[in-house]
Amino acid sequence: MALDEPRDNDNTYNVKGFKFVVDKEFMKQAQLIKIDFTGMGFKLDSKIDFGQSACSSCGTSGTCCS
Repeated sequence: MALDEPRDNDNTYNVKGFKFVVDKEFMKQAQLIKIDFTGMGFKLDSKIDFGQSACSSCGTSGTCCS
């Protein structure tokens, strides 16, 4: 998840006042995407299996999985 501007290959969704930009091909693979704020960051759920890896400190100076 990152800040970005819409491109020709993106879909834009407005949900509860928030604008989400998602690559069209990624959306086909992910199907529905659920985003939750956990108090410590964001958790994304989709049909894509990213395995059991977890981010240790997204948005900080630490490392984050892609």
